[in-house]
Amino acid sequence: MKFCKTYQQYLERQEQNLPGVGFKKLKKMLKKCRRDHFQSQDDIIDGPHDIRSCPKHCSVCDGTFFPELMNEMSAVVGSFNERAQKLLELHLASGFRKYVIWFKDKLRRDHASLIQEGKELVTYALINATAIRKILKKYDKVHYSKQGQAFKSQAQSMHIEILQSPWLCELMAFHINLRETKLNSSKMPALFEECVLTFNDDKPFLSCELFDSVNLSFELTCSICLDTVFDPVSLTCGHIFCYMCACFAAKVTTVDGIKAADSKEKCPLCREAGVFEGAVHLEELCILLTRSCPEYYAERLRSERVERLKQAKEHWDNLGRAFVGV
Repeated sequence: MKFCKTYQQYLERQEQNLPGVGFKKLKKMLKKCRRDHFQSQDDIIDGPHDIRSCPKHCSVCDGTFFPELMNEMSAVVGSFNERAQKLLELHLASGFRKYVIWFKDKLRRDHASLIQEGKELVTYALINATAIRKILKKYDKVHYSKQGQAFKSQAQSMHIEILQSPWLCELMAFHINLRETKLNSSKMPALFEECVLTFNDDKPFLSCELFDSVNLSFELTCSICLDTVFDPVSLTCGHIFCYMCACFAAKVTTVDGIKAADSKEKCPLCREAGVFEGAVHLEELCILLTRSCPEYYAERLRSERVERLKQAKEHWDNLGRAFVGV
């Protein structure tokens, strides 16, 4: 079955009216562009237009296709982030706080429904990511260009690429943490395989396989300490580090907190600035790694407690000296 039909059927099966990619509509735009600019093979050979690219100012691509796709991507990632954050907040809450969240939500969801919603959100993210990848690939095929790839890079810099979302990594960890619960998933579209945590040469990877041989994988090795991420945090660019390592890169202490970083500080990997303020603590991933690497996490916890106490002591000593100086 062609992806366009599969995707349309998926959207129609959704019980919730979530934003999606207008795959069929965007394909029609590409056909119109080719029809308008490349009327026939003779026109392509003898005419003024180059077969290898769209005209420099194309009303279809510049004025319709890319702006439409950008709006749809923004809506998809915004909806996904909002729903995933609410779901995980509910799961991680405890005691009275959980009942407050349930009351605000006006619906007390049981354990099984939380798992179902988490699986559906992962599927939603992955199938929309596939739709975006395929329509941009189609664009480059039609125009014999790399403008689709350039647009994808632009979307990543704007943080509207859904595979960059830290909440996707969190949902995958959430799914693994709770998958021992038996759940009737008859309503669940079979679009992805189980999420798994694997170790390759002692390096952990969180991965998930979507149909059509599309794989998603998060490497869980901190590029600063070169060890399994401890107390993981995701920057807005999507790169994951140990919390203390990220604080070190941001030139702040754990007492100040990572969000106190100067907006000019850059990600150690991609060198993008301003990525620390919106950092997300990956609590579900932390639970997963704590269970999977108990000895390593216990040792890191002991060593980091010493360092955090040292930083706290220096912080209060500095405040005391400043107070005396005043």
